[in-house]
Amino acid sequence: MASAEGKNFEAIVKGKEQHNKNCPFPPHTVRMNPFEIERMQWEEGDTIAGLLLEGDGKVGTGSFRLICDGMEPPELDIEETEAVSGPAEPLTVPVPVGPGGPGREEDAPSGPRYAAMRPVTGRR
Repeated sequence: MASAEGKNFEAIVKGKEQHNKNCPFPPHTVRMNPFEIERMQWEEGDTIAGLLLEGDGKVGTGSFRLICDGMEPPELDIEETEAVSGPAEPLTVPVPVGPGGPGREEDAPSGPRYAAMRPVTGRR
């Protein structure tokens, strides 16, 4: 007669194969009643047939449950970043000045559109 451990292992392997035929997400965990885990002399965290073993009191004795990402999607790692705000003080941008310095009349834009922008001088 086969051992209870061997029978459970075989049942988990068959359950995994059946799951893979019917679900696009492969199982990653097998959950069993903690009493069953102890009876098999396994420990929570063991790897059984490539699956992580977890105890779950909601699972009845004599049965197990395979868990995949389709049933319980993994937690997403969300990176927290600090909001970017404007500078605390106004920025001063230096403006290059030509040899004659700022405000030279010959550097001012010309045309009727810019007439209001021209400095008023005493000469004509």
